[in-house]
Amino acid sequence: MTDLAALEALQAEVVACRRCPRLVAWRETVAREKRAAFRDWEYWGKPVPGFGDPEARLLVVGLAPAAHGGNRTGRIFTGDRSGDWLFRALWKAGFANQPVSRSRDDGLRLRDAYVTAAVRCAPPQNRPTSEERANCLPYLVREWELLDRVRVVVALGSFAAAAVADVAGARPRPRFAHGAEYLLPGGRTLLCSFHPSQQNTFTGRLTEEMFDAVFARARELLGGRVSPCGGEVGTVS
Repeated sequence: MTDLAALEALQAEVVACRRCPRLVAWRETVAREKRAAFRDWEYWGKPVPGFGDPEARLLVVGLAPAAHGGNRTGRIFTGDRSGDWLFRALWKAGFANQPVSRSRDDGLRLRDAYVTAAVRCAPPQNRPTSEERANCLPYLVREWELLDRVRVVVALGSFAAAAVADVAGARPRPRFAHGAEYLLPGGRTLLCSFHPSQQNTFTGRLTEEMFDAVFARARELLGGRVSPCGGEVGTVS
């Protein structure tokens, strides 16, 4: 069983992190200046922890919070179009109780799934530096160890896939391709997907059918069923 106290402590540590001066400055500037459409929001403006079912068998790893998504709402993939794609797909596959995620108190609950990111602060132009990636990687390592029931990992984009490979100790790194599937050291399965960014979804590089197929395959690898929710973590404030 997952050490819930240790996972919650890790999340609190993530939220308090100030290791990367460039990311600290950027996330806080965005939170102050805001986007006109969200001028009435009180932006989160801090690192964004992972969230979901602590007994999850499915782990989803993204790149980083969006400046006006997770950096605004305080929950990864929440409040942006990438999140619209992700949670709709998770809902269709049975891993979420609803297809939308707008805020941390919108009632969304994940079943048998946990969502996190390789980098926990919103980076300028969505491009973390190698040093920033290295600073954040230990958090993913600890989630990897604490979420001990995980059997399938969906990496959204090549950046996330490389981070997962490094955490798992896969050498050489698996070659990234949408729909690619690899057995990692330790027995977990890596499924690769294009990131549901607007750059990919608006151009048709990633379609809804392609994305849904990844999560359908994840469910198939888990025996075709989703386990009942074992609780929830990710409400750190």
